[in-house]
Amino acid sequence: MLPVKKTSKSRTRTRRNHKKLSSVNYSLCKKCGAAKLPHAACSQCGFVNDKITLKLAKEAES
Repeated sequence: MLPVKKTSKSRTRTRRNHKKLSSVNYSLCKKCGAAKLPHAACSQCGFVNDKITLKLAKEAES
């Protein structure tokens, strides 16, 4: 059987509203100011919080 009435664009888009991509929430590192993910170590300086700082290895230049 065929549908009785056409489904409007707004009704279709409302139904698909949860399928969108969500934006990534970045926070700033308190030590160097670089963008980082919350609750994660900074990729620039290795700072996590006041008690924890990771030591990052320097990349060798070739």
